[in-house]
Amino acid sequence: MLFVSSKVSQLALLPQGRVEAARRAKNMVMAMEEAGFGNCTNTRACEAVCPKNETIANIARLNREMIKAKLAD
Repeated sequence: MLFVSSKVSQLALLPQGRVEAARRAKNMVMAMEEAGFGNCTNTRACEAVCPKNETIANIARLNREMIKAKLAD
């Protein structure tokens, strides 16, 4: 989930990324779930071992984007 959230966060922070933000967040989470990846457990274990030094702040942003997408539906 950390890598998916990093990409969603990166694109959500760009002004040109706002156009497809809701669809992108839903599609990326759906693909992540289809591939068998689970949700964040909030233990920060992934953050501690991440080779790219990503933080779980990206997961929080992904969750916000998903909430916005669901509210927009």
